[in-house]
Amino acid sequence: MTNLSGKYILVTGATDGIGKVTARELARMGARVTIVGRNPTKTQAAAAELSAQSPHPVQVLVGDLSIQAEVRRLAAEYRAANPRLDVLVNNAGALFTRRQVSADGIEMTLALNHLNYFLLTHLLLDMLRASTPARIVNVSSAAHVGGRINLQDIQLTRGYSSWGAYSQSKLANVLFTYELARRLDGSGVTVNALHPGFVATRFGRSNGGLFDPLFRLFQVAAITPEQGAETSIYLASSPEVEGVSGRYFDKKKAVSSSALSYQKDTAEQLWALSEALTASVGGQQLPAENGDGLTADEHALPLAHQA
Repeated sequence: MTNLSGKYILVTGATDGIGKVTARELARMGARVTIVGRNPTKTQAAAAELSAQSPHPVQVLVGDLSIQAEVRRLAAEYRAANPRLDVLVNNAGALFTRRQVSADGIEMTLALNHLNYFLLTHLLLDMLRASTPARIVNVSSAAHVGGRINLQDIQLTRGYSSWGAYSQSKLANVLFTYELARRLDGSGVTVNALHPGFVATRFGRSNGGLFDPLFRLFQVAAITPEQGAETSIYLASSPEVEGVSGRYFDKKKAVSSSALSYQKDTAEQLWALSEALTASVGGQQLPAENGDGLTADEHALPLAHQA
């Protein structure tokens, strides 16, 4: 087991499923772990359970990661409570059976599954750079293979389908990972994406309706949360991937992602669109970028799988 003593790790969507297992195992390795969840009671209960199994208390941040003001607040609270950030695990996500919009007026799947990753990473990037060698782990899915990025209608106002929205968001995770890796090259911060497998959790069942019988059927072949968390834990902790960046992993092995995920021009356009969708919400701007395309001073920002 890797010794993570002295490491500070933030895991989103960590009150159950693979996020909770990821947080538990990293905490058991000695890391000082902070978990993010939406439900205060559930998040506190998860932290208490994990703390009882860990050498250090597991810390709690509570907020709705589909709301950009909440993402900004959570980032500010993490900064105030911790001296560094060695690993960021972007795990929160969901599949919605009906088209919904967030409090910011953004299609919910895009808001939670992609823009949350994009914004939270930006807000904490300078802490990661100050803690090098540091890692960013983005939980994607093999569903990205069927995804298409509709840059003209990324919020799917026409022809919405729940699976189309989900697969688009998972492709966005991989495109974001690859573009961020290019921009972070040589910085000491690595970023990788992964497919956890089809995991036997409540993911996808919270919306009811159409997907309930499908997910009950798929549970037969599903893997456990412990199995699903293995690659996240590996990427967050293993010396074997020290310095490895811009890769997509499945079962702790680097594998090829979809052909569309390697389209650099699409990644750059998605980046610009994501900046536009996160920069103006609430009247706040993302930090200005320096010459290498990386944020220079997130400390100047005003304050403003999700469990």
